[in-house]
Amino acid sequence: MGIRETTFFEGGPHIGDLIINILLGFTVICLPLTVGAIVRAIWLRYRITDRRISVTGGWGGRDRSDIVYSEVARVVRVSRGIGLWGDIVVTLRDKTRLEMRALPRYREIHEYITERASEKTGKPVEEISARV
Repeated sequence: MGIRETTFFEGGPHIGDLIINILLGFTVICLPLTVGAIVRAIWLRYRITDRRISVTGGWGGRDRSDIVYSEVARVVRVSRGIGLWGDIVVTLRDKTRLEMRALPRYREIHEYITERASEKTGKPVEEISARV
């Protein structure tokens, strides 16, 4: 019997990221961005629970990163796609970063991660919002 976790969000990147990058892919200059968006749409998956953040990605979905909230030092969110989706960067205490790109509901996810990290560490986590 494993440890019980309550899932807050489970899914892939926002579909708008893929659509915009495919439209931009008709120009040769944006072709690498289009390939990146297609790879993200196929293999990238996020799972945010009350205990940890898991990101599965890479070529074929072979790479997996798990972080626990007690290690979180800073959370930054960046709005993209006219505010329909955004990116979140979680910086850990050892200065490593976990980037989550094209997240739907990124505002809610940002608040959820900050709350959980503050509960686990016992002190406020630095949170930053930026616009691109």
